[in-house]
Amino acid sequence: MKPGIPKGTRDFGAAEMARRNYIFDTIRSVYSLYGFTQIETPAMENLSTLMGKYGEEGDKLLFKILNSGDFRSDIPADEWTGKTLGQLTSALSEKGLRYDLTVPFARYVVQHRDELQFPFRRYQIQPVWRADRPQKGRYREFYQCDADVVGSDSLLNEVELMQIIDTVFSKFGIRVCIKINNRKILSGIAEIIGQADKITDITIAIDKLDKIGLDNVNAELVSAGISEENVQKLQPIIQLTGSNAEKIAVMRECLAGSEIGQKGLDEVEYVLRTLGSLGTPGSLRNQLELDLTLARGLNYYTGCIFEVKALDVQIGSITGGGRYDNLTGIFGMPGLSGVGISFGADRIYDVLNQLDLYPETVRTATQVMFVNFGEKETCYLMPVIARLRENGIRAEIYPDAVKMKKQMQYANVKAIPFVVLAGENEMQSNTVTLKNMATGEQTQLTAQELVESLCGA
Repeated sequence: MKPGIPKGTRDFGAAEMARRNYIFDTIRSVYSLYGFTQIETPAMENLSTLMGKYGEEGDKLLFKILNSGDFRSDIPADEWTGKTLGQLTSALSEKGLRYDLTVPFARYVVQHRDELQFPFRRYQIQPVWRADRPQKGRYREFYQCDADVVGSDSLLNEVELMQIIDTVFSKFGIRVCIKINNRKILSGIAEIIGQADKITDITIAIDKLDKIGLDNVNAELVSAGISEENVQKLQPIIQLTGSNAEKIAVMRECLAGSEIGQKGLDEVEYVLRTLGSLGTPGSLRNQLELDLTLARGLNYYTGCIFEVKALDVQIGSITGGGRYDNLTGIFGMPGLSGVGISFGADRIYDVLNQLDLYPETVRTATQVMFVNFGEKETCYLMPVIARLRENGIRAEIYPDAVKMKKQMQYANVKAIPFVVLAGENEMQSNTVTLKNMATGEQTQLTAQELVESLCGA
């Protein structure tokens, strides 16, 4: 039987890893510019850490890990049929793969609070796992690239996170729309239609607008116990159009009787106004849109929320995040506010592939290959190769003295742009011959001239 991998996971070869590392390095470099430092947490967490943090739907998507050893020994035989699936899971599994990086980060902050300086700015680039149905742009194992600030209530953090998003996608060359909303606005909407107790149901439903359409969202709202009359009251808000300023003006009137809704509008308006007042550099190069249907289904968000959509590719959100004022409270550390974003590296990878936006330097791992004519020629070339590597030029020598045709074919398949040859003539004149694989041009150079030529290539 031919070996395979689980659905929703992927292998990445050398060329693919070069592209992925370009993504990670770009994001990492921007995070560092804004003063974020890197941490890592384990792939698995205690289920007590994970359960109940993502809502009922999120809990269903957690990968649970069976207890090691004889995991059945603690359950009497007559209880196997009597226990519910949830009870059996609790008895058989104490650990699970992390669903995201935010909840483990909250656990990390509480566990290490005496060692940290607040506000604490961290970034984390690691894989996460979700038992979701695999489909285009949705995987069961994927990387997230998170940045969070905890220990600060300032909305300047939200402003800087918007700048980070804009800078990263500008570096990638991907045109995006950055969508912003506020959970307090959504709470205000639920309040004014008399359904404050249904805020979770409302946010989960309208967050699916792009995926299932307005009619299905309305049907889901009704099935959640929201009256037809109140669903109709939501329609003008869900379908509101216009500029950001026009949307805020309309919502000021709609939420006139909601204190929490007005506070949410104040927060969004501050972020938009601050970003709008920045000159160059500092101002955003991508679209920034107030989207009142943006809900971010996760329960822990309490303030501004963000989502990023690529404009030139049909794919789900490629970045998201928001403010969570009480996440660490569930681990015994109340009153610590946080805000963060997460870049979906796998979806960004797909977008860059579709738009063919990778720099030429990412496409080739090896810049120059040395042809192997035999032991004598190899000994002559090894110091030259070392000299190139000392100057940061990626070089390799073909390991076997096989036919020239086979070696050149290897260089062609790997898209190596330059090949170096050295035979009797070159060794006598203390030179090498450099061949440009694209043009076929050949040049005889000294070792120093070779370094200068390739450094400028």
